Amino acid sequence: MPSPSATQATRKRQRSVRMTVAVGLIVLAALAVVGAALSGSWLVVTIAAVLSVVLGAAATRITHTELVESRVAAAKDRAIQAKAYLLIHEERSAEDADYLQQVRARLAEREQSLDELEQALSLSQRRAATSLRSRNAEGRRAAALEAKLVETEALVAADRLRIAELEAEADTLRSELHAVTAAWHAAEHQRKHA
Repeated sequence: MPSPSATQATRKRQRSVRMTVAVGLIVLAALAVVGAALSGSWLVVTIAAVLSVVLGAAATRITHTELVESRVAAAKDRAIQAKAYLLIHEERSAEDADYLQQVRARLAEREQSLDELEQALSLSQRRAATSLRSRNAEGRRAAALEAKLVETEALVAADRLRIAELEAEADTLRSELHAVTAAWHAAEHQRKHA
């Protein structure tokens, strides 16, 4: 692709040469008409007039050709620029698509990680709730067992007290029995010896 400055410089040179030629033709026609008018001959004036019309037409044609060529060149430049911009746009679109794909892949990875973390969190919360319920149940069982232990200890203490009372009563009854038996033996012994 030719550089824009080189193309513009070439066109400017061509334009100036063509325009210089066109201006030169018009000046030549004007000089011919002035020269013919000064000569005073109708034939020379007519030839100068025809020559000036032909030279004017040639200058107009050169100018028209320059205008058409400059428009064609400008259209070509715009077409080249459009193709270049289209290529740039396609490259950027491909880059954007790649970037979008990468972002979507990263987003999918993050969402998967987030789902895994949420599942792990949910599992941990269920385990914690189960542990808490189990601990609370164990605590209630321990409290019930402790209450039973206190109650059992109270019963044991009451039973020990009752045992001590019964032993004391048994000792009293034994001593009474021993006293009654001894009195009976003594009474019987006296009855036999009497």
